Amino acid sequence: MPAELSPIDKAKYVAARRASALVEDGMKVGLGTGSTAAWMVRCLGERVRDEGLRITGVPTSSRTGALARQLGIEIVTLDEAKWLDLTIDGADEFDAELNLIKGGGAALLQEKIVASASDRMVVIADAAKEVAQLGAFPLPVEVVPFGWQTTRTVIEELLISMDVLGRTTSLRLNGTQPLVTDEGHYIVDLHLNRIGNPRALALALNQIPGVVESGLFIDICDMVVIGGTDGRVETRDLHTGAITQEVIDVSEDSNIFKDID
Repeated sequence: MPAELSPIDKAKYVAARRASALVEDGMKVGLGTGSTAAWMVRCLGERVRDEGLRITGVPTSSRTGALARQLGIEIVTLDEAKWLDLTIDGADEFDAELNLIKGGGAALLQEKIVASASDRMVVIADAAKEVAQLGAFPLPVEVVPFGWQTTRTVIEELLISMDVLGRTTSLRLNGTQPLVTDEGHYIVDLHLNRIGNPRALALALNQIPGVVESGLFIDICDMVVIGGTDGRVETRDLHTGAITQEVIDVSEDSNIFKDID
């Protein structure tokens, strides 16, 4: 039941519910990965069930695809969809210009491909994800397994010339073994503390052989929906400058909380 939600889950849920209302009948929608995105998928599943909403979803990870299918959302590949009306996804950090760090859920490559193939990208997040400068959250960099240690060394050498506060790196693990992404790659997390010029860093990282993609999303996000622990939601549109605020009452939303793992 809604009353059982923790404050942070309530913030994620109200942001997800507000963003899910942007989805219209017949849309092709990119479905993000992560805890906040999972709320959004559940909200869309409820609309499909209760309203007869007809949408086609393109998931950004295998686990998102499994959840969407479980909830009755039609799923296709990006190649089948070709282009999307909207992608809704979470973020690990966002700044005032809606630059993002993503990849905490290890799906950054598919997330960036899907978001870039959409007319609009909407980010849903709790207020704690907003930062003055990116970098407190470790920046994920997806790399091919072949020669990954050499790639990591080249990344560390690059960081010497970048406007960052920290330069340590770590291979992301799954237990004692390297975490392997859906695309068969590894993730090297960069512990930078502060990124002075995200655009320059993103461009430089993508020039390194062995780097597949970084978790810096620059000029991709169009709107952010920020949920508060008190049920308040703020929506910011980067292009129009419009900022709207509202309060979402979750007292009647019991259906969405059924069968939550």
